[in-house]
Amino acid sequence: MQNTISADKKVEAKPKKSVKARMQKFGSFLSGMVMPNIGAFIAWGLITAIFIPGGWFPNAGLAKLVTPMVTYLLPLMIGYTGGEIVDGHRGGVVGAIATMGVIVGTTIPMFIGAMVMGPLGGYLIKKWDDAVQPHIHQGFEMLVNNFAAGILGMILAILGFFIMGPVVSVASEAMGHAVNAIIAVHLLPLANVFIEPAKVLFLNNAINQGILTPLGIQAAAHAGKSILFLLEPDPGPGLGLLLAFSFFGKGTAKASAPSAIIIQFFGGIHEIYFPYVLMKPSLFLAVIAGGVTGTTTFSILGAGLKATPSPGSIISILLMSPKSITNYIALLLGVTLAAAASFIVASIILRRDKTPDIETDDLEAATAQMKQMKNGDVSEATQENIDNARNVVANYDNVNKIIFACDAGMGSSAMGASLLRDKVKKAGIDMSVTNTAINNLKDEPGLLVVTQDELAERAAQKAPNAMRISVDNFLSSPKYDSIVLNLKARDQMDPEPVKAQETSEQKKDQVKKVQMDLAGVKEITFLRDDDKVGTATMATSLMKDRVKKAGLNLDVKSLGIDKVEDSADNLVIVTPEAAKNLKIRYTNIKVFATKDLLNSPDYTGMLNTLK
Repeated sequence: MQNTISADKKVEAKPKKSVKARMQKFGSFLSGMVMPNIGAFIAWGLITAIFIPGGWFPNAGLAKLVTPMVTYLLPLMIGYTGGEIVDGHRGGVVGAIATMGVIVGTTIPMFIGAMVMGPLGGYLIKKWDDAVQPHIHQGFEMLVNNFAAGILGMILAILGFFIMGPVVSVASEAMGHAVNAIIAVHLLPLANVFIEPAKVLFLNNAINQGILTPLGIQAAAHAGKSILFLLEPDPGPGLGLLLAFSFFGKGTAKASAPSAIIIQFFGGIHEIYFPYVLMKPSLFLAVIAGGVTGTTTFSILGAGLKATPSPGSIISILLMSPKSITNYIALLLGVTLAAAASFIVASIILRRDKTPDIETDDLEAATAQMKQMKNGDVSEATQENIDNARNVVANYDNVNKIIFACDAGMGSSAMGASLLRDKVKKAGIDMSVTNTAINNLKDEPGLLVVTQDELAERAAQKAPNAMRISVDNFLSSPKYDSIVLNLKARDQMDPEPVKAQETSEQKKDQVKKVQMDLAGVKEITFLRDDDKVGTATMATSLMKDRVKKAGLNLDVKSLGIDKVEDSADNLVIVTPEAAKNLKIRYTNIKVFATKDLLNSPDYTGMLNTLK
């Protein structure tokens, strides 16, 4: 990870999609049909757990909600959402009609059929509209559009009833039997060998909502619970990994791990621990060990849930459990053993590995750099960055909106947006900071996209002309401070006005204006404080350019107020507000007050006087 913000501006050619990016895109499309409707799945799970015979509060009347919801409501919502993703509300309507055909044509919950028919309906109506709408005579638009959607929806519903429904039903039953066979021979834990690495590569929502949830609901509809709901959401592997970092990690990774534990284990946002694994790829072994151990425990003890827990919090998992003390014990034991296995393996790796931890070193370096900037210390190592500050801030010229993008657009991106929104607000910057799913990104003007490193390629595909910043960790990235500092510097920098050639008389007037204050000056200092750190850095860089062009041999720097040397050859440039306190504190320095530290019109006269 680089210590400075990397921003991709204009992209000349459309970037090629890697295999990983294609998988992420397809997985996001599948999960995108389920995630917006996850509240309905949770409602169905709670109604099932509470009101069916054997539930917490059995109620024969309310229990009648269970079958219609899982048979009709949930598949129709998935079908509508799939069509809407492709062609908005109109595509959603046709997708829902098409889904009804596969629902009626089968006897099992038709989630997979909905994931096929919904997008198909949206795609076909979109193609129809693109081909026909330009040729519709004025006044017939509503007639043609409504009948086109109705007729196409009817045709797809009939095809779904006679063809797609039976095909998907057979395929679903085959997959169900295969899963049951794997469970019967106790091989299900091997699935975590693939699930855990795929999660860290941000395929977690695709695996859970796109594959395991549909299969799990079909199993739960017959058996009352399913272990498939536990394969991906189990918080144990992530908990063990973060505990290991809390004890044996380094630098920022160790410092941020305890906070990440709360967010991951109780908040259910698993994406928070993915960067910790990516810092040291050997830690894949730790989360795999945790996942295999947890699933093995669940399988042996017969644990399962009524519906998918979303987010994957320990609270959600317990809420989705059937009313069974043995099931609760099995759940808690499985999560605990998964965490223990992950912790042991991760601890061994972290303690035995003596090679430099590049990502952690980068995090520490970035944090140290921010601290130096706040304290006013500018070392030789950071001087090159300061000299390039003007170009960095220029990238923010047109930014008027910040969007955090993650795979689902709900968990980690919402957390990151909240953190940066708070920083932006405290800095007094009027800027919209929101979050969204990466599939919903639009290439808007003035957009700054913040995403995880692993999703940077997809962000480039969705918003090639936006400014893009990738971070390793939404919880504790030093780049947030850099964003705020550069936005503040941008807002305080006024463009240089186009001036006519100065006459000799004007030049003399400018010299007279500052002549009395500048005799004997050998160095120029910009005063830094926490609120003006970005501006002072930028002003220092700009003044160095001016001094060099003027042919002057002056030392230009920025310092904290406690490090200013009280010398008559020191010219300190500050705002009028700061000048009052500075004159009281120091008696020998020369003070140059200006409202615009970056582009004061008085700088020309000042430099002419110093020649």
